[in-house]
Amino acid sequence: MRRFAALYRALDGTTKTNAKIAAMEAYFAQAPADDAAWAVFFLRGERPKRLIGSGKLRGWAEALTGLPSWLMLESYASVGDSAETVALLLDQGRQADEASDLSLSRWMSERILPLRDRAEPEQAATVAGWWAELDREQTFVLNKLLTGALRVGVSQGLVVRAIAQASGLEPGVVAHRLMGHWRPTPEAYAQLTAEASGEEDRSRPYPFFLASQLEQPVESLGDPADWLIEWKWDGIRAQVIRRGGEVYVWSRGEELVTDRYPEIRDAAGRLPDGTVLDGEILAWGAEGVLPFAVLQRRIGRDRPGAKILADAPVRFLAYDILEETGRDIRERPMRERRGHLEAITPPVRPIIGLSERVEGEDWTTLAQRREGSRALRVEGLMLKRWDSAYGHGRRRGFWWKWKIAPMTVDAVLVYAQAGSGRRSNLFTDYGFAVWRDDELVPIAKAYSGLDDKEIATLDRWIRGHTQDRFGPVRMVQPHHVFELAFEGINPSNRHKAGLALRFPRIARWRHDKNADEADRLESLHGLIQR
Repeated sequence: MRRFAALYRALDGTTKTNAKIAAMEAYFAQAPADDAAWAVFFLRGERPKRLIGSGKLRGWAEALTGLPSWLMLESYASVGDSAETVALLLDQGRQADEASDLSLSRWMSERILPLRDRAEPEQAATVAGWWAELDREQTFVLNKLLTGALRVGVSQGLVVRAIAQASGLEPGVVAHRLMGHWRPTPEAYAQLTAEASGEEDRSRPYPFFLASQLEQPVESLGDPADWLIEWKWDGIRAQVIRRGGEVYVWSRGEELVTDRYPEIRDAAGRLPDGTVLDGEILAWGAEGVLPFAVLQRRIGRDRPGAKILADAPVRFLAYDILEETGRDIRERPMRERRGHLEAITPPVRPIIGLSERVEGEDWTTLAQRREGSRALRVEGLMLKRWDSAYGHGRRRGFWWKWKIAPMTVDAVLVYAQAGSGRRSNLFTDYGFAVWRDDELVPIAKAYSGLDDKEIATLDRWIRGHTQDRFGPVRMVQPHHVFELAFEGINPSNRHKAGLALRFPRIARWRHDKNADEADRLESLHGLIQR
């Protein structure tokens, strides 16, 4: 635990990529396999189901320290994170047992996971005993593990690079072995770092190759004839795998979703064995692609019933083939892979279809076609070099997203909450509202788009203009207007405003506008795709 807490501190304390990789590489070079396996689990963004609620954790700390409830609540409101609040309060005048250095693996298997089956009084006494053993740094990490809120600020790509450097393997090998469900066992870690892969799990997908946002003039890419041009579909990125007589469907989030899409599973059963396709799951009706909101009805339903299958039909549009008759063909050029893909899909259409090519003799013509994307319920164009291999992660220069401009709305800041990690003492998470008659109605939360100077300025203003508090959330004076950018808008019964914005983020701070000049709810409802 001591070693892992030090790794967490090192990762949380820097924004430099090389420093993060170096910290992880050093950890994996020293940690035993059982600890390293759990570290991989957490670094991948996975975490056990919450064992203890945050409020319960604060209550136990309150009883242990003798602090009045109002002071605990004030401390929590100031810090904005229960795990850190408790760690800070317990640290006052307390020295941890320096001899306590139980491994991360034993903490998880012998202490933390078995806690679930104990009664609350025993849980409280047990956790209090653990707190007495640990210093503030380890207490913070323990609290995060108990509440299921441990988030480590590293991408999967950085984790792959660190493990590759520590083990002497190629990053592509590590990335492939990490795909799918990760089991935090020493055996799994040994297989991950072994020189020879041995027999691979036949359900395992390949690492997804990701496109970069096109920021330079499109003309700088040269002749359009050098590029495969497709629509940028707005669905769920997935791989369909047919191996060993079985079918597996994996989302880009490395979730096995085979049974959620039985029509795709059944169609994929007619693919040749040893086939892996990359593509997009889309809601699809008689008129073509349907709004993403229709597809959302299928998300989270492991075995959808007949009504959902009828109301939200889906298709899989394939745009790449990664494995053919059991051969990994990712290193072959896109033009060759596209030929294989065109040859393999006819028997499984229309449920498994082919992402169509978008034709245009020059970039001007293609730009005109791109402008009509929203009417087609797509997000723009994808540009892929005909000579490109299928890599892993995000490698600039080979695949580009040429997206249409996002939708925007001018909204009023009404709520604020402290961030986490290095920003736990700053208000960085914001809630925004628009006008409905004379009332401000919340429409979105956004966490990105401001620079450090703007965040610091806004943080000072929030502290001086708080009108009410709801736990860690502050309601502020409706004064500042921000332009929010978002990718789509759909009706939603879950929100008071009756709509939901997709991927909202702050585009700019509208210093030129007063709160009463913000947009109105009815104008947003007019943008909804039905």
